[in-house]
Amino acid sequence: MDFDKDDSKVNENGSISLDAASVANTDGAGADTPSEQHQQQEDAKKEEEEIKEDGIEQVIGGEVQPPPPLDLEKISQEFDGYIAVLSNLKRDEESAPPPDVPISVEQYAVLIEAMIGEYDSGENHAKWISLTAEESSLLIQAITRLSTLENLLSKFSSEFKFAYTLNRIGAVLERAMSYIEEEFKSFCEDFKINDSDSGNEIKSKKQLPESEENPPPAESEPAGGEVNAFPGYSDEILSEIVRLSTAMMTAGYETECTREYFIARRNALEESLKKIGFEKCSIDEVQKMQWDSLEREIVSWIRTFKEFAAVHFPMEKKLAGNVFPDHPSTAEILFSSLSSVIMIQLLNFAEAVAMTKRSAEKLFKFLDIYEALRDALPTMESLFPEKWRNEVKTEASIIKTRLREAMILIFLELENSIKADSGKTPVPGGAIHPLTRYTMNYLKYTCEYKATLDQVFKEHQKIEMLETASGSEENQSSQSPFHDQMVNTMDLLDANLEAKSKLYKDPSLSSIFMMNNGRYILQKSRGSREISSLMGDSWIRKRSSDLRQYHKGYQRETWGKLLNCLNPEGLTSHGKVVKPVLKERFKSFNTMFDEIHKAQSSWVVNDEQLQSELRVSISNMVIPAYRSFLGRFSQVFTPGRQSEKYVKYQPEDIETCIDELFDGSAQGKKKP
Repeated sequence: MDFDKDDSKVNENGSISLDAASVANTDGAGADTPSEQHQQQEDAKKEEEEIKEDGIEQVIGGEVQPPPPLDLEKISQEFDGYIAVLSNLKRDEESAPPPDVPISVEQYAVLIEAMIGEYDSGENHAKWISLTAEESSLLIQAITRLSTLENLLSKFSSEFKFAYTLNRIGAVLERAMSYIEEEFKSFCEDFKINDSDSGNEIKSKKQLPESEENPPPAESEPAGGEVNAFPGYSDEILSEIVRLSTAMMTAGYETECTREYFIARRNALEESLKKIGFEKCSIDEVQKMQWDSLEREIVSWIRTFKEFAAVHFPMEKKLAGNVFPDHPSTAEILFSSLSSVIMIQLLNFAEAVAMTKRSAEKLFKFLDIYEALRDALPTMESLFPEKWRNEVKTEASIIKTRLREAMILIFLELENSIKADSGKTPVPGGAIHPLTRYTMNYLKYTCEYKATLDQVFKEHQKIEMLETASGSEENQSSQSPFHDQMVNTMDLLDANLEAKSKLYKDPSLSSIFMMNNGRYILQKSRGSREISSLMGDSWIRKRSSDLRQYHKGYQRETWGKLLNCLNPEGLTSHGKVVKPVLKERFKSFNTMFDEIHKAQSSWVVNDEQLQSELRVSISNMVIPAYRSFLGRFSQVFTPGRQSEKYVKYQPEDIETCIDELFDGSAQGKKKP
């Protein structure tokens, strides 16, 4: 039997009066046989007399008078007493009939129904947060009482006399839970994501609150938890979320409660993704994306992945534990489901990137993704239950394998590109070859990932050994696998440069080319702590020694021939200077020096230190010899025109010309 609004009246003081006929007939509906109907009528009469005796209905002067207000506290006590009686029934005493439902149950149901009607009445809907503490507590207590009685009476659901009460309680509970569910949903959706919560620098473990580093078990935490650990919810909101979730779970509305919580938290997490800057992309979209755009997306992905691992996932797990303190398994399932939604998005993106077409420029972003997976996953895995943890590990392992294979192939392609660079046009002026610059800069950046690449190459080496069944120690390098890769790449570059040096017809220029490129390689290696530590001191010393050999070769080819003109042998006969021979020597020196100056002023030595070292060594080699030769033989010539004709340069002029070498000018500034 349903109660209409006219069946009860709410007095100004908040108490409720009942229509006697409606209350008296609460147990009389649904009789199926005449005998049962007769019995119900007798029971109804008897109950009506009891109700009248209790003062629910009074007739004065032939008119029905309003009954006295119901005492909620007294009715609640009677209600609790009935629950206690039912709870104490022994299950094995099947012959013992359960006690009849007292009138206080119906009275309590009417009171609570009226209370809910006040809060949830369409346009006058009262938000939970606007209720007083007493009002909200009364409603929570009512839900607990009604759900407890419903559970106890359900054992006797086959008995007709309890059918109405079960239906009545169920209807009131359903209306109450409809209101509670709507308010719970509203609270869960009332999260705020501030700029300070996402998108900024990721908090390290040291920066996290102590409660996050050593979180107590969810079931041992007090309701409401440590609210300040959950950005997005105020203390008050989170406290009410916990109260309402507890009420819903107690009343058996677990499905509705977890559904609303899941939807709200999923939306919150996805909003956090967008706030950080990560947009969900399909595999096809990633494959079609231009590298510049994809590179930016990868940066956002890495920031997002690290932040979720360090902040959002631990927070989310703790939040679920606080909202469902008495249901740890439910909290775990909710957290796993929520985290899986985000993890699938994040891992799908990483997998899509690993499947893109390989190119050398992608190596560093591949390494960044690889490191993010490697470093963040152990932290996240500790949060997940075993089944989901294994799924995440498996998926991440597949992605890391794809990235590893791509990185190995990128290095092989680098080697092949060095071998294939066989241009027949020498670099003007013996300058640093573009291949040298590109390769060394590339290797310098790769060595910043030395530890990771060593791990990558070790894994690759293990797989190769397993595939070839050759795991013996002689097949394993004493150095790191990445060291071997670097040495191999450097050797290929050296061989390529050696071949390119032979394109120059002038052996001196060939030596300058090798010095320029060798010096660049050495400086890049010395300037990178990672390269120098990886390649070792002996390798650095070997390259320095090679540079000295190129320097000696250059001096021998260029300036050794010039100094032959200053050799005094053959200039004298019988103690006298042979003037024609002396003239020829000066002419040869002048011509040869002019040619050297003109040619080598256009040569290029970019490294200022190397340029200075070359000029100093040339000056030390040439100027003392020329000054000595000039001082010994210049007086042979008649001062004036003859002297000027053959003695074209003074030592200071020679020094000035030497300082003009290797500056890359189109034509040397020759002394007129």
